[in-house]
Formats: sequence, C-alpha cells, structure tokens
Amino acid sequence: MITVREVPAAARARLLAAGVHPVMARLLAARGVEDANALSRDLARLAAPDSMKGLSTAARLLVEAIARGERICVVADFDCDGATACAVAIRGLRALGAAPGQVDFIVPNRFEHGYGLTPPVVALAARHPRLGRPHWLLTVDAGIASHDGVAAAHAAGMRVIVTDHHLPAATLPAAAAIVDPNQPDCAFPSKHLAGVGVMFYLLLALRAEWRRRDPHCAAAQAPLQQLLDLVALGTVADLVRLDANNRLLVAAGLHRIRAGAACAGVRALLRMAGRDERRTCSTDLGFAVGPRVNAAGRLADISTGIECLLTDDATRADELARVLDAMNRERRSIETVMREQALAALDALPEPGAGRMSVVLHREGWHEGVIGLVANRVKDRVNRPAFALAASVSDPSLLRGSGRSIAGIHLRDVLDRVDKLAPGLLLRFGGHAMAAGLTLHAERLDEFAALLEQAVGQFADPSCFSTSLATDGPLSDDEIDLPLVDAMDAAVWGQGFAPPLFCGEFTVARQSIVAGRHLRVQLRTGLAPPLEAIAFGRVDPLPSPARLAYRLTRDEYQGLASVRLLVEAVEAVEPLPAAAAAP
Repeated sequence: MITVREVPAAARARLLAAGVHPVMARLLAARGVEDANALSRDLARLAAPDSMKGLSTAARLLVEAIARGERICVVADFDCDGATACAVAIRGLRALGAAPGQVDFIVPNRFEHGYGLTPPVVALAARHPRLGRPHWLLTVDAGIASHDGVAAAHAAGMRVIVTDHHLPAATLPAAAAIVDPNQPDCAFPSKHLAGVGVMFYLLLALRAEWRRRDPHCAAAQAPLQQLLDLVALGTVADLVRLDANNRLLVAAGLHRIRAGAACAGVRALLRMAGRDERRTCSTDLGFAVGPRVNAAGRLADISTGIECLLTDDATRADELARVLDAMNRERRSIETVMREQALAALDALPEPGAGRMSVVLHREGWHEGVIGLVANRVKDRVNRPAFALAASVSDPSLLRGSGRSIAGIHLRDVLDRVDKLAPGLLLRFGGHAMAAGLTLHAERLDEFAALLEQAVGQFADPSCFSTSLATDGPLSDDEIDLPLVDAMDAAVWGQGFAPPLFCGEFTVARQSIVAGRHLRVQLRTGLAPPLEAIAFGRVDPLPSPARLAYRLTRDEYQGLASVRLLVEAVEAVEPLPAAAAAP
C-alpha cells in the first residue's frame, strides 16, 4: 500500500523561512531536520573526537610508533568499507609522518582466512612481503571480536590497535587500544560511523597529538580533508545509518568529488560506471562505485580495490578500474543465477502471511562471496529478515551465512539471542542492525532456522512486517522540473535518510516494452504535457488510471536534459463513473 509520510509543520515552516526550496523543505522536515542550521556543511559541526573511547590512547601509540620508525601493518576487511578504511589509513599515516616503507597493508581472503583478525591472518602479517614482521597491527572495520587473533599477535611479538564499528561481544580483546563508538562506556554521540569514519576520526586525533607535541611539524598541518571522498564512499557503501554526523562526512566527500578533487581511483571508477563526477550523488557511490570495489572482495580478495584507491597514477587507476569492472560483471552473472534459485526456493516455504517472520536459505554450490546480495534480494521480496548460507571453501562441513534485516529488527541482537538460546550453535557471528554474518556446522542448519524464527519473534513488533511503502506525497505539474532534481541530487540520502519517493495519480497515454524487460510509459495529469517514465524490470502494462510511487531523475539525450520518472510501485485506481466525471 502506498502511503504518505507525515511532515512536521513547524519544521517545514522554519526551513521555508530560511529560503529552502519548498519541496526540499517538505522532504527534509519529514526526515527529522528541524531547521536550516542542520543543513550546514561546515565540518566544524562534526561530533568532537574527544568523547570517543580509546581514541587518544590509539593516537598516542601511533605517534610514538611513527617517531620510533616502527613498522605498522593495516589489516583490512574485504568489503568497500574495509577497502576505503584501509586506503584512508595508509594515506593518512603517510601524511602524518610515517616514512616510506613503514606502513603497508594485508587483506584477508574471505575464503581462506575468515572474517576479522584471525590467527591465520596474524600468521600472514608476520611474514609480510614488504614489511617483514611488523611491530603493530592496525585493524580497520574489524577486530572488535578478534580475541584469538589479538592473542596470536601478542604471542608473535606484535601489538594490536583495533578500529571497528561493529557491536562487541560480552568481552573485548586484549588489544593495546580499541576505538569503536559501540564499545561499552563510549560516550561518542554518533554510533553509526562506518569503519572508514572511525579510521578518519583516529587520524584527526593523531594530527591533534602531533600538534600538541610539535605544532610546527608537517604532520601537524596534514590536509586530512583530502581523504573525505574515500570516507564518503565507504560510509554510503556500508549502508550505515546516515545520521547528521555521517551526512556531514558524506556531503564533504561529495563536494570534493564534484570539484574534481577525488583520488585517481574514485575518478576512474566513476568514469568506468559512466557517471559524471561533476554531478556525483550518494546513489552513484552506493550503486556504481561501491559494487565495483566490493566485487574484488566477493570473488577474490579486496586488494585490487585497495590498490585502485591508493594509486595516484591516473593510468594505473584506469587499469585497475577496468579489472574491477570485469569482476563486477562476473559477480552480477553469478548473483543472477543464485537470486533466481533463491526466489524459486521461496515458493516451497510458507507464505509470510502464514506467520513466518524470517527466511533461511541454503543451496549446494552457492558462492560464498555473493550470499549477502542474495539475502538482500530475498529480504526485499518478503519484507522479512533473511539469511543466505553457502558451504565454506576452506571447510565444507561449515556454512557461512550473511543476513540482511528490515527496519525495526536489529539483526546482530537477534543473533546474540540465538547464541544465548543455543550456546555453541554459532561458531562465529557479528554485524550491526541491518546486516550480519555467521558461521555454523552444516548439520545444525535446521536448528539455526528454528531458533532464528524464535529470536525474531521476541524482538519484532508486528508493524515491522507492514508492506506499506512510505512516500513524500504528490508533486504538482509545475514542481516537476530539473532544478528540483538538481536540488535533490545535491543532498545526501541513504540508509535512515530515505531518498525522495513521490506518489500521484496518472492516466497512461502510451506504453511499450524496451530492451525486452523494461516498460517505457508516457503519463498525463490533466491537461499538462505528458511525462516520460520508465518501470525497470516490469513488462506487465500499467493500469490506467494508476496511483504510482516514483522517483525523479535527470535524463540526458543528445545534449538535452529532461526529467524522467522512475516508477517504483503501482496501484490501480478505480475510474470515476462517466456521469460523475462529467463537468
């Protein structure tokens, strides 16, 4: 059912009074923006680093390590957040005084080493091909649950600094410092930082530490704002909630990208995706750049993506972007097959209305690196938390699962409940509200599915499963124009700050199928000129009249720009009887 969001009148009035575009005022007020002050792009409004637990300790340790010439190995995660966090760490530490050859990285292979700082990853770091055995391991986007890995590092004579954003277990690893806004007793107000955001904050603290020690040194003046394009990319790609603090970071990064100041890798990936960097928006980062970086981690390891983000050579960046694009094409092909198998398997399960609150799917031969994407597709189809599982490449007796959730059901908390209901069932698990991962023995899959259903039932309010689609209401004919599209594209939208979605009633003037799988439509409202629209992935004709949920996009053809509607949902509207319709 298509519904309309409520718009707080007072907030909308304040935004209008400050000169905000009328439609934008409506959109922003409906998303909790109280006044125009919240729209400031001034980075001075970022949450202060001082309240982040462990930050000052980690900064002090790194300054001292850099000063002593100790070798630092960044241990990356294998997704876009991990890749950008790694690139930010390497670039930032070099800008903050690390000598050439003093800082490098390793990245786990998800198929061989598992997630996080595991003992096999520690063994890999201890024989680093360029650093030799490092003095320090610095985790990014991982490590908060790596008790065994930290212990293995200590046994090998290496110290560990953990930077992460995932929720911790009951105990923390014995690292030299832990920086994670979600660890106990951390007063940092923005709990939704991505891993790359946590690393950026650590660099800010590191620069502040240099300023206290030697305010005139080069490191004390390091231009860390040059890293914000990477911070924006990782934040959007990881689907963390775009609270006010994250929106500031993303807006600043987008500003650099549009100004042509992004790193060579980001610019190359945008070109490869056919995007105009001058008009880059958060959707481009989430759906064009992020998946190409992620593809390397899903099919092999993320090092190709990291190298693309680290190089300053435009030619090399283009070469690596082409490799990543080819990987992404292969990933899409694998995902298409798995998605079709997963959706077909849903037919054998009870309908969601029959009381099922979660979905667990497994099929022999599924690719371990793509199960998260399949889980997301299933979640979207049934509006229920969904897990897809595949046999581990390193040990086929184990299943590795990836889950995606819906608003109102915190997936990591659900897994924690499963773990308490059956200690030992989950060999490993972790994640956050909307996404989580796990490992279990294959023979216990049915037990997991039953306990997941029980745990979701304990956490979920029935309203979570509503199939209503929240929109921002109708637009008048004269509001649908390119200035509105440009104003919306200039803003930051994403997880927890939904992109604009409008609704309205239209008559269908003409419709046809293009490319064999998309519906091109001309729509009318009264006497206004027809509007061009497209419904991707739909071949069934639209009813007329129809109530449509739609987005506005810029369509450019032969140098001419126009507005096009992207149809997201359709409801039939009963036409008025002829007598009632007559004037």
